[in-house]
Amino acid sequence: MRNVDVNKIIDDARFGPFHWNLLFWCALIIIFDGYDLVIYGVVLPRLMEQWALSPMQAGALGSYALFGMMFGALIFGPLSDRYGRKKMIAICVILFSGMTFINGFARNPTEFGICRFIAGLGIGGVMPNAVALMTEYAPKKMRSTLVAIMFSGYSVGGMMSAGLGMWLIPAFGWPSVFYVAVIPLVLLPVIMRALPESPGFLVKEGRKADVGAMLAKIAPGFTPSADDNFQVATGAKGKSVPLAQLFQNRRAFSTVMFWVAFFCALLMVYAIASWLPKLMVQAGYGFGSSLMFLLVLNLGAIFGAIGGGYIADRLHLKRVIVVMFLCAAVSISLLGYKNELEVLYFLLMVAGATTIGTQILLYAYVAQFYPLVIRSTGIGWASGVGRTGAIVGPMLGGTLLALNLPLEQNFMAFAIPGLVAAAAVALVSRSAEHAPDEEKDLAFAAETGMLEPD
Repeated sequence: MRNVDVNKIIDDARFGPFHWNLLFWCALIIIFDGYDLVIYGVVLPRLMEQWALSPMQAGALGSYALFGMMFGALIFGPLSDRYGRKKMIAICVILFSGMTFINGFARNPTEFGICRFIAGLGIGGVMPNAVALMTEYAPKKMRSTLVAIMFSGYSVGGMMSAGLGMWLIPAFGWPSVFYVAVIPLVLLPVIMRALPESPGFLVKEGRKADVGAMLAKIAPGFTPSADDNFQVATGAKGKSVPLAQLFQNRRAFSTVMFWVAFFCALLMVYAIASWLPKLMVQAGYGFGSSLMFLLVLNLGAIFGAIGGGYIADRLHLKRVIVVMFLCAAVSISLLGYKNELEVLYFLLMVAGATTIGTQILLYAYVAQFYPLVIRSTGIGWASGVGRTGAIVGPMLGGTLLALNLPLEQNFMAFAIPGLVAAAAVALVSRSAEHAPDEEKDLAFAAETGMLEPD
């Protein structure tokens, strides 16, 4: 009998066709996840006109999806540790794609809000699962880069929302951009055939042939054998509650700091994504120009996520995130001042790179910080608690707009959370490389039944 360390084979593997396939389909899911989320900021100016919404009402309406995202992250993250990533991803795609499509038929704010809440469950739930799946299969030397590339699909989706909104809304009305969201639902059977299951879940289920075939694809030099004993930490049947483990082995303070950082990061992201077009219209720019600003913001996020991930794999992920949060605070505060159009585009690129882009890197940091046994739970709870910031963001924007404050004060308020997030990440007590402490966690998993030898 041969003992096979599944994690080591995956960590040491070279990037190949298996990883390309996983990256493509995970990124596609995140693209439409981002499309469905950013779409509210795209249609917001038209909704306020059609339904005579006040800024406060519009901010509250924008928060419905974010409430759903909070519950989705808290529910579907931990569930996938028990029942597998693929099932949860499928459920989430059905929720966010189907309900966003139905959202186009909403006749009033109440129907619109209900659809957005249910879609939010899927949007929030799919993120921790896609991040966890990509992290579990990515070679160690390029893990941050691959997660960042995958998650930059969120920004591609945001660009699609803004770009299609500039074309579809004037010609066919605001509901038309919601109909595009049905595409992932149509592709779901293909997505489910293409995506691999979590290695820990395969071992837990005793699917030895699937584990061997998967490892042979990842590392062509590996030849599976019928008597292989595969070992990997899973979150299957431990006696300890996974949530409690986020606060064990000296992880408590760092867990709280991650939650603070997620709160601030998501507050910035969703405040800007929801209110940037409206604020720019109020500043005197046309509707088309204001959507172009949103497009540039998300374009910057792609460069920030991929560039930041590349740098982090060569330097230190924690330090890169701290510096990027500081840059976010500076660039956002400068957006409120009158500038030449070229300067404004540059600031928007930097703001997108250091808000949305940094939030993506924060997911990668959390994914690497926690051991495999509680990884999805750690990501799900950080994302779920952080969603309160996403909820506050649109409401904060509505409150500021209702106060008729000068434009620069609005953006200054959006910038302050960047400073708080930078401080929180700086206070994380241990580096990502040493945080998992795999030997202790594997020993704990074996004692409690979480380590499943096949």
